[in-house]
Amino acid sequence: MISGLLKLPLPDSKSEISEEDLEWAIRLAMECRGRVKEQQKRIGSAEFRNTHFSYHLGQEGVEKFVVTPELHSENSIGSDPLPPGQIWTISPGSTDESPGLYRIEVNENPGSGVKILNRPAPPAFSESLKCGEQNLYARSKELVGERDPRAHEFSVQLRAFDTARSGSQVGLAALLALCSALLQKSIKGGLVIVGGLNLGGSVNPVFNAVSVVELAVEKGASLTLMPVASRKQLFELSDDMATKIDVQFYADAREALRKALAD
Repeated sequence: MISGLLKLPLPDSKSEISEEDLEWAIRLAMECRGRVKEQQKRIGSAEFRNTHFSYHLGQEGVEKFVVTPELHSENSIGSDPLPPGQIWTISPGSTDESPGLYRIEVNENPGSGVKILNRPAPPAFSESLKCGEQNLYARSKELVGERDPRAHEFSVQLRAFDTARSGSQVGLAALLALCSALLQKSIKGGLVIVGGLNLGGSVNPVFNAVSVVELAVEKGASLTLMPVASRKQLFELSDDMATKIDVQFYADAREALRKALAD
């Protein structure tokens, strides 16, 4: 399919193919093939379960995923991985705010520091992001290897999809989004991260774990990462909910990152 598409603008077999033309053909071919695979998946989900298409192009070889637009909803957690630096998270809320779904989007460029694009920046999210940033600096070797996060500038945007707008207790997701952008690796599709973080690196407990998992199911998640301290609470999760989502646990940020990154 790629070969046929390239023959349309470049009928001469001796023509030089630019990376832009090649990427155009790859994305279009994968999108069309993805539609076929999705239909096969509906017929035999066990045999055709993997419908995630990606490619590597250029000297840096960053993996890019191709989605079919009609199967992707902007306001729900899809099964396809998001671009590097983007992550779904649920804030457990507080006494004044109910749990809410957010997407954190991070762009990485040469420079230094972290800036929030939201104006005004929600104070609770600013605090969460500060904790994520400081943990990235303090634990960079075990999280991102030889990459120096202080030599990069991160532009961060918080997108809210419910009435909750504060972005409280999403420090772990903020840290993983920064790592994803720096590593240029995508987070797993269908995944939502839950957990706050303090400056010392400890994970804050989630006191309403059942409500959070129920919201994750409602928003289309197939996998949730939660602090291991929430495990006992989830014994109260209904059988119906337990069959709809895979809940995995983490003890620290490094384990959460390992489980969150796309294979």
